[in-house]
Amino acid sequence: MKILKPKFWAKKNLLAYLLLPFSYLLQVLFKIKYTLVSQQKLGLPIICVGNIYLGGTGKTPLSIEIASILRELKKKPVIVKKNYSQHQDEFLLIKNKNVDLLVNSSRSEALNEAITKNFNVAILDDGFQDKSIYKDLNILCFNEKQLIGNGMTIPSGPLREPVNSIKNCQIVLINGNINKNFETKIKKLSSKISVYYSEYLPQNLDNFKGKNLLAFAGIGNPKNFFDILESENLKIHKKIPFPDHYNYSINELNNFISFAEKNNLEIVTTEKDFLRIKKYNLQKIKYLSIGLKIFKKEKFIEEIKTYLW
Repeated sequence: MKILKPKFWAKKNLLAYLLLPFSYLLQVLFKIKYTLVSQQKLGLPIICVGNIYLGGTGKTPLSIEIASILRELKKKPVIVKKNYSQHQDEFLLIKNKNVDLLVNSSRSEALNEAITKNFNVAILDDGFQDKSIYKDLNILCFNEKQLIGNGMTIPSGPLREPVNSIKNCQIVLINGNINKNFETKIKKLSSKISVYYSEYLPQNLDNFKGKNLLAFAGIGNPKNFFDILESENLKIHKKIPFPDHYNYSINELNNFISFAEKNNLEIVTTEKDFLRIKKYNLQKIKYLSIGLKIFKKEKFIEEIKTYLW
């Protein structure tokens, strides 16, 4: 069963320390696995958009934006994702943006398929922890509101691997406000890492202005979605968070609609959630469309080009 992230993942407490032996054991097992894996270099440039914080860091929006950038540079990019059944919402989101996507239970097979289909750049959406594939460029995503949480690895904290693994990437992109302390921590790990910032830009705010809202989200960090709404001075009457990739039942959704009608509310969710429930054809549920703005974009593009040309 999927659960929301525990509060101690944001700030260490006794339970986090009690779970440390399990965290150490998992990391040892991962290291053993990595030593047994031989890395292969495939026949096209690969940009990996990954994270070390579990979920909600914006990998997929950045992958979509990079695909758009590469098309403008006259490249033929494709996004590659490993096939997890619970990630259908992300597949739908990518396709909804008219971006080419290849999905396979094996990333290397998907990448070989990309070669046979004459794509000339692959964007690996997730896969930083997959040591079997050589990447020409590793980009790690963080959200300024969570960053590294309590700094501990699963299950003691939200990190998939220790903080020092950041040194294995070339670019860090932080969604949110500038954080010089975190930048300093990154530079201590490797002075060669470039740090960029981004922000989400709501694109259909007029649909929700002046209305009382029922907002729900089943994403990596639902609070970030609610914060975006409130930062735009939208009025949220009720917030309902769910775990990432949550599988809504029609009964749950109808209950939202019934509650909203009784309280004169408009219902808003994320685009990813909306695509997950689109099959139910519920006209009362709308989504906030969001674009990604990368600051110092031209410099970001020039740096990407150095790894592809």
